[in-house]
Amino acid sequence: MRPTHRHIAGYLFGLGAGAVWGTTGPLSTALYAEGAALTGIGFWRILLGTLAFAAWGLVNRDLFRMDRRGMLLVGGLGGVLVALFEVAYQFGIAGAGVAGAAALLYLAPVGVAILARPILGERLTALRLTLASLVMVGAWLTVRGGHPGLSGVPVTSLVVGVTGGLLAAASYAGTTVLARWAVPKYGTFKVLFWEIAGGTLMLAVILPLAGQAPLPPTTGAGWLFVLALAAGPVVLANVFFFNAVKRIDAAPTAIAATIEPVVGALLALMLFDQRLQVLGWVGLALVIFGVSAGYLREAEEDRG
Repeated sequence: MRPTHRHIAGYLFGLGAGAVWGTTGPLSTALYAEGAALTGIGFWRILLGTLAFAAWGLVNRDLFRMDRRGMLLVGGLGGVLVALFEVAYQFGIAGAGVAGAAALLYLAPVGVAILARPILGERLTALRLTLASLVMVGAWLTVRGGHPGLSGVPVTSLVVGVTGGLLAAASYAGTTVLARWAVPKYGTFKVLFWEIAGGTLMLAVILPLAGQAPLPPTTGAGWLFVLALAAGPVVLANVFFFNAVKRIDAAPTAIAATIEPVVGALLALMLFDQRLQVLGWVGLALVIFGVSAGYLREAEEDRG
């Protein structure tokens, strides 16, 4: 691949990550139907991902080598962010629905655009902030256009769902900024392994202390869904995402990955009858427009 295609490749990797992440909601919803506990789903999927990487590391020992700073930031802080996301997003899906959780999650691109300036020294341009805001509004309209809509959700469930979605957005924004710093320094697979290993360890300690010890799926179908979550949203999507932040800034990467609510909402529409009304389709159109404009901007960066 020619160096001049770095921005386009990075943006396409971000789109790929968002598309794969879009399967998280439908797969998690299917797991709920199999009787899986909310707090356990995240633990089992990142545990399986960690074990798969650890097995690969027996052949590629460099995977286990990390300097002290990397251990603290990637394994420690990154692990905390992963653990928070894995639990919070499941509560967001259960409380606000697949499309609702995805919409709340994509408040993150605005946060990424703002945080990336002081932490990473990235440009906070009017275009980046506008596109991040546009996809945020589009994601919100997606959930507002859902059927039966937020008005049909019990207050308690809605509070839990919104809180979970906001916490997931905060952890996602933090993970994106951290990945932009760490991946060029340590590499895609090493950062992913240390983050999910740290997250697995955090959940293995915290969940039992909170009286929520993760119970394994009780059915064969449940294990298949967990394996799909581990292989797709945990491993493949993050490999795509980390390859994106290695090539382009954190802000456009977050914008590209906002294709997730489009995929999530359409899958929910087809699989779980979570229909969209007019506002929902307008929201999806705004997301697609914002993501497409971001792609065109990265193409201009290549030509420049």
